[in-house]
Amino acid sequence: MARRRRKLPRWLDQPVYWGIRAAVGAMLTAPVGSSIRSAQSIGRWIAQAPFNSARLARAQANLAVAFPDWSGAKRRQYAIKAYEHLCMLAVESAYSPRLVSDDAWSNHIRLGDLRDSVPMMLAGRPCVLITGHCGSWELLGYSLALLGFPVHALYRPLDLAPLDAWVRQTRQRRGLVLVDKFGAASDLPRLVGQGALPGFVADQNAGDKGLFVPFFGRLASSYKSIGLIALHNNAPILCGQARRLVWERDGAPGSDPDSPDDGHNAESDRWTGGPFRYRIDLVDTIRPEDWADQPDPLFYVTARYRRAIETMVRRAPEQYLWMHRYWKSRPRHERRGRPMPSSLRHKIEQLPWMTPPDVERVLAWSERDSRELAAGARANEEAETSGV
Repeated sequence: MARRRRKLPRWLDQPVYWGIRAAVGAMLTAPVGSSIRSAQSIGRWIAQAPFNSARLARAQANLAVAFPDWSGAKRRQYAIKAYEHLCMLAVESAYSPRLVSDDAWSNHIRLGDLRDSVPMMLAGRPCVLITGHCGSWELLGYSLALLGFPVHALYRPLDLAPLDAWVRQTRQRRGLVLVDKFGAASDLPRLVGQGALPGFVADQNAGDKGLFVPFFGRLASSYKSIGLIALHNNAPILCGQARRLVWERDGAPGSDPDSPDDGHNAESDRWTGGPFRYRIDLVDTIRPEDWADQPDPLFYVTARYRRAIETMVRRAPEQYLWMHRYWKSRPRHERRGRPMPSSLRHKIEQLPWMTPPDVERVLAWSERDSRELAAGARANEEAETSGV
C-alpha cells in the first residue's frame, strides 16, 4: 500500500507538533465532562457548517442504506450525532492515558460479555481481534492491553514525525503495541504464530480488489487478510466493541436510548457517576469449527465478521462514523453494468443467517448499483464524444 504524500514541509514539523501539544495540554486542564460537552457542541457545528455539506449528505445517504425505514429527519439527526461522537472521541482519546490507568481503569471501563474470549486469550492461543469505526476502537485495544492481553493494533503512521512518536509513546504506555500497516503483511502472520493478538478496524473500504460481502444489505468491499490470517493459523476471530454509555439522564453525551438497539441500551447500561464511561463486549466469536465445513471458508469468515460489525453499529448507531465511504468500491459485475453472477448469489444464499428477504435486498441493491454505474459510463462516453 502506497504512503500518502506529505502535506507539510518538514521544517514545519516541530512548530506544528508543539502547537498541537499546547492545545491538548490546555484542553486537559479543564474537567473532562466540560471538555466532552464542548467537543460535542463543536462536532454539531462542524456537521452543519456549509463547508461540510457534502460529507453530511454522504452520511445521510449511508444511513439510508442501513436504515431504510427511518425518516429523512432522523437520518440527518444521526448524521449530526456521528460528528458529535467523533469530536467527543478525540477528547476522550487525549484523556485516556491519564484516566485509564492500572488502578483507575474500572472507573471508566465496564467489562460486559467476554466469557468466550478471555479463556482463549489467557491460553495464549492464536486469535484475531476485530472491531469497526463504532464506539471507541482505540480504547478497546488500549484497555485489553492494559489488562494484560498482548494486543498488536494495526496503525497508520502519522505524517508528522514528532506527533507520531508522541502518539506511539502514549498509546504503548499501557502495553498496546502499534504495528505499522505498511509492513503488516510480513509482520502479522509471524506475530499471530507467536501468540500475539492482532487488532484490526475491519470496516474500511478495501478497494476494487477486496472481497465483496453483504453489509447492511449491500455489497461492501472487505479485507481478505483478516480471514486469511485466521484460516492459516486456525485462529478464532474475536469481534469486540467498546461502546460509550449514557452518563447523565438529561440527554448528555452517551448511547441514545431511542436508538434501534437489541436490549443493550437498557437502564442497566446507564452509568450516571460521571463522564467518559465505556462498556466492552464480545459481539461474536468466529471459531475454526464454524468455517470448517463451509464451501468457501474465506467468504464465510469475511461475511460473518462484517455481520458482527453491523450488530455493533445497530447497538449504537449514533457512535458510528457514517461519513466514511463504506460502499465506495463496487464489484466487477456492477462496474460492467451486469447482473450478479450466479456463483456469488449462491455464496450469499449459503450464509446461515441470510433469509430470502435478506438475499433479495442484496440483489436489489446490486441491480441498482449496476444500473447507475452503467448510466454514468454512458454519460461519460457521450460527453467525450460531444467534446470531440
